[in-house]
Amino acid sequence: MNRPWAVFTDHIALTVRLTPNGGRDAIDGVETDADGKPHLKVKVTAIPEKGKANKALVALMAKSLSVPKSSVSLASGETSRKKILRIDGDPEDLIRKLKDLVEF
Repeated sequence: MNRPWAVFTDHIALTVRLTPNGGRDAIDGVETDADGKPHLKVKVTAIPEKGKANKALVALMAKSLSVPKSSVSLASGETSRKKILRIDGDPEDLIRKLKDLVEF
């Protein structure tokens, strides 16, 4: 399976499919879309209003990867379910933490 991230020198770009108002804050694994592209499935309890779901996504990913919230930013997809997160830090460390969270 392909990985839902791209590696750069000082960060990774992570493709996420967000389900707002999902009943719980959780990372639910990796899935492939109709085009064959992988993404991380994430649910948050926040509603998709005034950026609340995006803020909840950033907070969940920062906590899950043990990085500051300021290291996680939305690179694209502000109003879409499909988003790309930029996560600053050592790429090898971030990928190891992702692999600990989800089976690839």
